Amino acid sequence: MVAQSAVGLHDRLFTPTKLASVYDLLVNDGHAPLDVLKGIGLRPEDVHSPGTRISLGQLMTAYRNAIRLSADPHLAYRVGETVHISTYGMYGYAILCSPDFRTAVDFTIRYHVLATPLVSVELTEENGLATWHFEPNAHVADDAALCRFVMEKQMGVHVSVMRDVMGSAFAPEVIHLTCAKQDFGIDPKTVGCEVRYAQAANRMIFKSEWLDSKATLGNRTTFSHMLDICNTLLADLTLRAGVAGQIREILLKDIANPPSFEVIARRLGSNERSLRRALERQGLSFRALRDELRGQLALEYLRGTALNTDDIAVALGFSDGAAFRRAFQRWTNKTPSEIRSELPAG
Repeated sequence: MVAQSAVGLHDRLFTPTKLASVYDLLVNDGHAPLDVLKGIGLRPEDVHSPGTRISLGQLMTAYRNAIRLSADPHLAYRVGETVHISTYGMYGYAILCSPDFRTAVDFTIRYHVLATPLVSVELTEENGLATWHFEPNAHVADDAALCRFVMEKQMGVHVSVMRDVMGSAFAPEVIHLTCAKQDFGIDPKTVGCEVRYAQAANRMIFKSEWLDSKATLGNRTTFSHMLDICNTLLADLTLRAGVAGQIREILLKDIANPPSFEVIARRLGSNERSLRRALERQGLSFRALRDELRGQLALEYLRGTALNTDDIAVALGFSDGAAFRRAFQRWTNKTPSEIRSELPAG
């Protein structure tokens, strides 16, 4: 199984269905499509295209755009409610076909990386109660507003999908969120249970008896077939995430003097042709991967340090500041000075 941490933040591996749920809701609420997609690198026609693949980073940008654009206090949970079992393709169909609900839960956890995850999930049972535990990944956890949005949306997703699978009457007993209570959040009337804030962990607690209900749509034969398909999808994801991740690790060791593609291939025990094909299956090239990494590091330097552009150019391996500034504008459609002008004063 591929670990969630093995998926790079900028690996374009996932279908855009989670991003589409945010896009559709915001557009229906009257927001301009291009505002919703700002900084994501997608056109409106790409959002529902079956050929589009997005990264976790692009999904996070969509969520940040939602936070910036909308004043709806319940937006995150509303977005989660629009996500149904059909959103997840083969992964969702496998859950629906599970012969019993405990098998469905186990499958959900084992193959969760197929669902564009920004959180890890786990389920425990004790004293007649079952508890979903949600842990945001490190990139999300570092941003309080984004973390809150992701966790509230995840609660909406889980309630929606569990109602799809177990019936519309499903409701948790209580929801715990680590964030403090503010003027926005989850409406208890909508979710059907108490919502507690400033808790020790993000949890959804429900009666274990829901897991003992009959899986009316379960089918062992179909589930076995779907399991084979999802194993294939997971193996492919493992390969594609691993190649980009391994190359990224090598480049990060000396981004100012990066080794050639030929040298990297040798280090990975491959040849240039095979490695290039592996990257192409992910929709990447070596140059695109290197530039994406340089662009990410450049943004971190600009936002988190006082280094001038000439120093950043040296750190990233450019011949001079002018070459860096040209490349940066090509990557982001902004100049380094424009990025710094967006930073809060102080």
